[in-house]
Amino acid sequence: MDKVMSSAAEAVADIGDGASLAVGGFGLCGVPSVLIAALMAQGAKELSIASNNCGVDSWGLGVLLGAHRIAKMTASYVGENKEFERQFLAGELEVELIPQGTLAERLRAGGAGIPAFYTPAGVGTQVAEGGMPWRYAPDGSVALASPPRETREFDGRTYVLERSLVTDFALVRASVGDRHGNLVFDKSTRNFNPLAATAGRVTIAEVERLVEPGELPADQVHTPGVFVQRVVVLSPEQVADKRIERRTVRTVA
Repeated sequence: MDKVMSSAAEAVADIGDGASLAVGGFGLCGVPSVLIAALMAQGAKELSIASNNCGVDSWGLGVLLGAHRIAKMTASYVGENKEFERQFLAGELEVELIPQGTLAERLRAGGAGIPAFYTPAGVGTQVAEGGMPWRYAPDGSVALASPPRETREFDGRTYVLERSLVTDFALVRASVGDRHGNLVFDKSTRNFNPLAATAGRVTIAEVERLVEPGELPADQVHTPGVFVQRVVVLSPEQVADKRIERRTVRTVA
């Protein structure tokens, strides 16, 4: 039952080339940066990643992206990463851009064993009708476009069918965890981390504070340990290494 690993390197050692991963984080909050750095050092490539965004140019998933380790990105927001834009437009990266709520539900459904679901999000757009560029050719033409999705009417309203997401691995970051893998997330870090944690066949969690089994009240646990296979405990320096996505200051008179 003790799922604590000796290091992040040990925890990601078996992630191979071409693996699919669900990665937690919302903006730069709750990003499993230590596990990402360990994966970068490990060398796995041609990765398919599902995450809310792809980090920024020099941090988070942006590190893997900059090293051309990511082959496909499924995300709902890409606006803070210039290298992401460059690789996509140059035909070096496949991108499936979907509504944020749809991404969240695809991850949740995958973890719940639901193969697909209907949603009104994207009806009447290229999300449902197909033709959205997934990969460009070097000459700027569309090399791969999204296929049309099945639609169906319920009670006079049209819905589009979305497949759930299940990945080989999931990387998440929790504020508190115990040796059995029970996890607690803080504030906005809870937006995608619990969803990613359930979607991975093997889930690896880096935790800022480790407690002993039984210390976490059951009704405060956000992700039960049954969904988590490996736990990595962070050092104080790793816990403190957090980024601000946009720093806004004002002059005080």
